[in-house]
Amino acid sequence: MKFKRQRSKEVGVDLTPLIDVVFLLLIFFMVSTTFTRESHLQVELPEANGEPATPAEVQQIDVVINADGQYILNDRTLVNNRRETLERGVRELSEGDNTLPFIITADARTPHEFVVRAMDVAGRLGFAKLSITTEREAESQ
Repeated sequence: MKFKRQRSKEVGVDLTPLIDVVFLLLIFFMVSTTFTRESHLQVELPEANGEPATPAEVQQIDVVINADGQYILNDRTLVNNRRETLERGVRELSEGDNTLPFIITADARTPHEFVVRAMDVAGRLGFAKLSITTEREAESQ
């Protein structure tokens, strides 16, 4: 018996159909794309004068909560930490303008319930711009 090895066909990938598809896609994109030339874009950039803002120009509600849960509303300490007192103080300070930024700053050791209470007041009064920041504990030197 003679066992001869048969010649195997070489395995390969024929790229000819792929080249045709890429060429057709290239033609399609070239024909269907339109290019326009813009001479300039109208951009309004903000201006800065380098001078610090006066308190009358700063329009935001700052609620600072210390580790004891005491609320400080725009550098004014509230008499207690109840939601009604905070809501009344924010309402007086904002004068009904709920487009002002509402910034809550809490100490790192502040219980979460006081932060949630301040967020609840912001939601009840309809403030849309709400920011929450934290302060780390003072490191001993």
